[in-house]
Amino acid sequence: MSFNIALSGLNAAQKDLDVTSNNIANVNTTGFKQSRTEFVDVYASSLLASGKTKVGDGVLTADVAQQFSQGSIQFTSNALDLAITGNGFFATVPNIKSLEVSYTRAGQFKLDNSNFVVNSQGGHLLGFPVNPDGTSSSVSLSTAKPILVPTASGAPQKTSEVTMRMNLPAGDGFISNAPGNFDPSDPLTYNHSTSSTIFDSLGQSHIMTYYFVKDDPVSAPNQWMVFATVDGKKIDMVDPASDNPTANPTGGTVSGGLSPGGIVGARLSFNSAGDFISQVPDLANGGIITQPLGATILSNGADPTQAVKVNFNLDPLKPNANEPTQFASNFEVTALKQDGLAVGRLTGIDIGKDGLLRATFSNGTSQPLSRIAVVNFANQQGLTQIGSTSWKESIDSGAALAGEANTGTFGTINSSALEQANVNLTSELINLISAQRNFQANSRALEVDNQLNQTILQIR
Repeated sequence: MSFNIALSGLNAAQKDLDVTSNNIANVNTTGFKQSRTEFVDVYASSLLASGKTKVGDGVLTADVAQQFSQGSIQFTSNALDLAITGNGFFATVPNIKSLEVSYTRAGQFKLDNSNFVVNSQGGHLLGFPVNPDGTSSSVSLSTAKPILVPTASGAPQKTSEVTMRMNLPAGDGFISNAPGNFDPSDPLTYNHSTSSTIFDSLGQSHIMTYYFVKDDPVSAPNQWMVFATVDGKKIDMVDPASDNPTANPTGGTVSGGLSPGGIVGARLSFNSAGDFISQVPDLANGGIITQPLGATILSNGADPTQAVKVNFNLDPLKPNANEPTQFASNFEVTALKQDGLAVGRLTGIDIGKDGLLRATFSNGTSQPLSRIAVVNFANQQGLTQIGSTSWKESIDSGAALAGEANTGTFGTINSSALEQANVNLTSELINLISAQRNFQANSRALEVDNQLNQTILQIR
């Protein structure tokens, strides 16, 4: 019996050495959780045996229990390096069609050759679908899908509207013979100009320039003419009633334009307080329409019927902070934006603490792509280890409970960070010495048992 007791002690000490060695070996493994050997004594007796004199039958390894305490956070420069602070696991699948989900705390993710977010073993990171405003449309693990990061933001969008707000100096002088002799190549024929980039239906950029000419203060007080060019070529403003260029009152056309007899501009009128009160032509106070840009300007095969609405946000009833002004101040453009888009290329990825993954593109847009799924369990120690710092759900762990990071009992996600192993190297080295001593002691007990047996066998 004493042989078996000593042998069980040896086995237990060896198990303790193995577990401690494994902890030490993985001290630099990202997301690793240390294990602890738990032992119980072995005791057996019959119904009529005397419990007072019964000796135990040795020791037994009851469990090698993983310890899911928080590891230290190490910050990196890779946005796809992720660390969970608090409870929770990342969910991954081996391929995009698989339903075999595994769980990990190791957040060393990257993009594969198809732009899916994967870990070093090729596991695809799962995320919840999101709405355009970034809210989650579902937080069920059954709806989670592998996260795909597109390299482009979609088809280009041609510019249909330019919104402009500026101050036209009230003190500017009238240029002689203007606007009748307006020439965009001659700065002496206009007072001020500004430009914006617009896009055609193929996503190619063009420069649209707007010229402001102070009208005769005697015949047209507090009035300015606006002319436009695209890529240096003059374009007419259009009368929305007839959809054709038309001459505006008192000097609306000048020589040298694309329309017969000259270029057609628009007239902006202000009152004596500097408030914008009218525009001619007028599209129901919604702006001024240019003629179609045509194949002459859009020589790349883009839609030649594209026209651009220049919107000054006219409010004829009262002053409005979104419309132009004519004050005794310098010429100043306070707002100039357009609604067109070029084809955007991926320039960066941003991940919030709530797991929302947002991509930014070279055309200035950003797009929420997915919300990283975080999964928790009632009993984390009941998870089944499968290697590669991953676990699977088991009966002991309970069913996987999925949710959003930074809510409830789910932890927060840190981008550009990794969770280090939760191994305390000093404690493990002390445990190593203790396990070694236990092994030596049980070896000595086995040796003494052997000597006693030899002595008994030698009795004559």
